[in-house]
Amino acid sequence: MTIIYNPVGTCSNTIKLSVEDNIITDTVFTGGCPGNLLAMSKLVTGMEVSKAIELLEGIKCGHKQTSCADQLAQALKTTIRK
Repeated sequence: MTIIYNPVGTCSNTIKLSVEDNIITDTVFTGGCPGNLLAMSKLVTGMEVSKAIELLEGIKCGHKQTSCADQLAQALKTTIRK
C-alpha cells in the first residue's frame, strides 16, 4: 500500500510511504531538512508500523506542536486497518 500524506505544521510538504504486511518498506519526504529526513526514512525502513508510531508520535520541533517525525506517525496511522 502506498500513501501520500500532506503534513500539517512542518517544513516538509509531502510524505510518500509504502507499507507491506504492516512493515514500512519506503518513506520519502518532500521539503524539510533533507539530511534529518533521509536519516529518519532509513531508520524506519523495515520497522513495524506500530513500533514506528510508538517511537515518533508526539515529537515536537522547537516551538511547533508537531514535527516531521510526528507527522510521519500520523501518516502511518492511516495504514492501520480498523
